[in-house]
Amino acid sequence: MTATLLIMTVGLFILSVASGMVGLGVAFAAVPFLGFFLPDLVHQVQPLSLLLNGVTALFAATGFARSKLIDWKPALALTIVASIAAPAGSWLAQYTGQTWIWGLYLAAVVFLAARMFTKDKPRDPDAAPNLRLALLLAVPIAIIAGMLGVGPGFLLMPALILVGYHPKVAAGITAVAVTLPSFTALVPHLGTAQIDITQAAFLVVAGALGSFLGARLTSKFVSGPILKRIFGILIVVMTAVKVITLLTS
Repeated sequence: MTATLLIMTVGLFILSVASGMVGLGVAFAAVPFLGFFLPDLVHQVQPLSLLLNGVTALFAATGFARSKLIDWKPALALTIVASIAAPAGSWLAQYTGQTWIWGLYLAAVVFLAARMFTKDKPRDPDAAPNLRLALLLAVPIAIIAGMLGVGPGFLLMPALILVGYHPKVAAGITAVAVTLPSFTALVPHLGTAQIDITQAAFLVVAGALGSFLGARLTSKFVSGPILKRIFGILIVVMTAVKVITLLTS
């Protein structure tokens, strides 16, 4: 293993633990991280990130399922909707300049950071979550996520909390709902993807182990508010470094 691959593997493991803790696939954090090592956003970073996102979300979902934190009805419904919509975003990415995609990514980071550091409003314990609204929101969320080369979880989880789901349940639903869309969003990239198989194998194993560990940590030890802030800090720091790198290159 080269020094670069070791750094990538260890870094992705840490990011996978953090993303697994909030039920996300690792792609939203992996895009800026892998961007430090791979120069081509659309043909290298995005397809590898989507592959990793599907794997890490799957293992995070397994961890949440073991803790009985998944509401399966909304999880499966959102899976179907997001899986259909996500490839449209990936197709659009093939015809969009990388500067525009990074700009959209930065805007999404700002939104995510705001949600991660905003205190959730008190919820009526007797009020049922609004699944219909969640399904409507899932369509544009999946398209945007596919265009960015990430799974829809980074926007879907805040949306689920907004429509009334408890943060830990929202994390479990998100982990299930983003797994299949990550793989369907990968399909438009298959003809042009440039993935090093050895590199991908190390990263997939690290991501799978990290995401499962993260999900188990959440279910047993970590509160929702702390989770959101930890992940928000990681995303903002990595994206800020990537933006500075782009501006100074």
